[in-house]
Amino acid sequence: MARYIGPACRLCRREGEKLFLKGERCFTPKCSFERRSYVPGEHGRAGMAGRNNRASDYSRQLRAKQKARRVYGILEKQFRRYFKEAQKKHGLTGLNLLQTLELRLDNVVFRFGLASSRAQARQMVNHGHFMVNGRRTDIPSMLLKMGDEISVREASRKNTMIKALPDLSEGRPCAMWLARDLKALNGRVLRLPERGEIDGNLDEQLIIEYYSR
Repeated sequence: MARYIGPACRLCRREGEKLFLKGERCFTPKCSFERRSYVPGEHGRAGMAGRNNRASDYSRQLRAKQKARRVYGILEKQFRRYFKEAQKKHGLTGLNLLQTLELRLDNVVFRFGLASSRAQARQMVNHGHFMVNGRRTDIPSMLLKMGDEISVREASRKNTMIKALPDLSEGRPCAMWLARDLKALNGRVLRLPERGEIDGNLDEQLIIEYYSR
């Protein structure tokens, strides 16, 4: 299974904003973006001034697409496939795309507040700690549907990290389109997320323009 294994903070610097890819660390002074907010590379600091003013339409479209990919931790081939599937559905292509990304199992675990980042949620799913509708799964890209139930495996509840989840997750918000029970360590997909409940710094229109060239 392909995935990005380089430094996460480099991706934030490339996009010129915090993408909160490392969870709670991004809210502390240890965050690399706080010390080096310019783009990576030999000419990053010197070339940053005025770069946004000179950006072409293609550059803005590319950056919007790359930002969405990096927020959800998806490589290009899979992201393009999601876009093509979104085009085939009824409704707005951009909203269809974002809803598809939100319904990935690793993202749902993150939205439940059971992980501090999508990367951590992906790792937990990979290790087989979760069940979907009573069946064990270790596929982070699994797309969920309304009514699907997610729970922590009984065998995983003895794990030290899993035991600490109720206390750690208490202060993490749960998305409004989900329902969770921290004591039982389970939850359910109530409905599709609305646009206002998805990250507002993503520009789906620019993504559509990029793939429509």
